[in-house]
Amino acid sequence: MDLGLKDAAAVVVGGSRGMGLATARCLADEGARVAVVGRSRADLDNAVGDLAHRGSPDALGLVADVRDTAGIDAAFAELGSRWDGRLNVLINTVGPTVQGRFDMLTDEQWHEAVDDGVLSMTRCVRAALPLLRAADWARIVNFSAHSTQRQSIPLAAYTAAKAMLTSASKNLSLLLAPDEILVNVVSPGTFVTPSLIGWARSVGVESDDPYELMSAIAGHYGHPAQLPRAGRPEEIGPVVAFLASRRNSYMTGADVNVDGGSDFT
Repeated sequence: MDLGLKDAAAVVVGGSRGMGLATARCLADEGARVAVVGRSRADLDNAVGDLAHRGSPDALGLVADVRDTAGIDAAFAELGSRWDGRLNVLINTVGPTVQGRFDMLTDEQWHEAVDDGVLSMTRCVRAALPLLRAADWARIVNFSAHSTQRQSIPLAAYTAAKAMLTSASKNLSLLLAPDEILVNVVSPGTFVTPSLIGWARSVGVESDDPYELMSAIAGHYGHPAQLPRAGRPEEIGPVVAFLASRRNSYMTGADVNVDGGSDFT
């Protein structure tokens, strides 16, 4: 299926690793011009080389911290100057890393979760909107989490921030509907990402096998999905690419689960 992404200008915030990189790769495979935003120049350079090889010859890596409004504004200003002031696709994948029980979290940890989980997205949307509005068509996709529908005690602040992001995204979809800029959310479940592998190492699981990682999650938190394995990053890229494409012409304000069936538990 042709998604209509050839030569589209797309940016993936948090696109140098994990699910963000898998999404950027999928966009490049479809012929989009892809920029990735992240904090590590080494990770960005590796991602840009990969994306160029896949079909995005003018792939671009921009160093910026999503907590820094001035840095985000500068990154999108550079995008605008390189891409004739237009942007078709904005994908926000960055999320909080704070973990802890509700009764153990400090004020500072709550603020950190909201900053990383919600304000990171709002900074990027504000900076990108003039470019999105100048394009012939535009899409925004934000990453939430399946834990907003299935709570886990150690993820109190993380889940609250993701729920806030989902609500803010739905409000944004209402605001931008007259401009026909479609805004949707994806809610990933348990995926094999660097953060999950790092957690597994911390509890003594030396594996990146999707089945073994899911077994570890189930042992510590209860089984989070109907399927017996974690998802692979490349399995979420096509879903996001569709939501970000011209083929998606009438879905907005939706929250799409990509979680191995955890919404049915």
